[in-house]
Amino acid sequence: MVLSSLHSLRLKYMSLGVLVLQTTSLVLTMRYSRTLKEDGLRYLASSAVVSAEVLKILACTLLVFMENNFSVRAMNQLLKEEIVNKPVETMKLAIPAGIYTLQNNLLYVALSNLDAATYQVTYQLKILTTALFSVSMLGKRLASYQWLSLLFLMAGVTLVQWPTESEGDSEQKILSAGSQFVGLMAVLTACVSSGFAGVYFEKILKETKQSVWVRNIQLGLFGFVFGLVGMIVYDGPRVRQSGMFQGYSTITCTVVVLQALGGLVIAMVIKYADNILKGFATSLSIIVSALISYFLLEDFNPTGVFFLGSLLVIAATFLYGYEHKPASSSAIKV
Repeated sequence: MVLSSLHSLRLKYMSLGVLVLQTTSLVLTMRYSRTLKEDGLRYLASSAVVSAEVLKILACTLLVFMENNFSVRAMNQLLKEEIVNKPVETMKLAIPAGIYTLQNNLLYVALSNLDAATYQVTYQLKILTTALFSVSMLGKRLASYQWLSLLFLMAGVTLVQWPTESEGDSEQKILSAGSQFVGLMAVLTACVSSGFAGVYFEKILKETKQSVWVRNIQLGLFGFVFGLVGMIVYDGPRVRQSGMFQGYSTITCTVVVLQALGGLVIAMVIKYADNILKGFATSLSIIVSALISYFLLEDFNPTGVFFLGSLLVIAATFLYGYEHKPASSSAIKV
């Protein structure tokens, strides 16, 4: 009994470490790769999104192969039955796949214009959008303390984005403000798309008993197509001139791997992590991102207002995930 509880505790702390590492490393490496001063061409964000989708498809295929006792025939039969023979069910995944592809491209835009710490805090608004879509699409009931946490969340993000006086000439200030506005709009759009796609995907998973890895293969296939179309439309001339993998380096490949496999790793460890642990992971990730942005990347100057906003966001994350069975009178439904 004691060994079992120790094993469970070890798994929880391992899950916490994995969640913090994945969340923080993806944001910081993506930010670093988009701001790194280097000779030659910079890699195309649209190309990185397509590469990540291909890698995700391969990883999920391997997981399905393992689930079917390493039988190629059984895996092929399952994929044909679930993907090819059920075209209507497969097409349902086109909507969230398209939105996720848009979201992934927006994250590159956001981290090209915002420091990692500000991005991390602002991106927590996805809790708000996910909650609102859960209420409207799934009929979920939120307790009064959860609505309160959403108010804290909005107040915290507002403080984090509050303009501060900075040194430098007026032209530099205008450029900085413009860049921050572009980054903010990208994050806000990503939050809305993340909330909708996440709830839509959850609704589909609840309606069927299909393997989550098969679902991710379907998402990846549509994501690959949408990403490829987006790359041709927006970066077609540069791809034809210098190739799809122009500007790729070790750090670029790291970003692609983290983006492709990060979500799958989280899916595997999340069953060991309760809401409080996920709250700790979010908090630690924000703190680590702020410290590394300040000391290593040197692109972040924290203010008192930022710290106050961050504390409100962290408190909101814990409050929203607090597992408490409210009385029926305290439940609110919109």
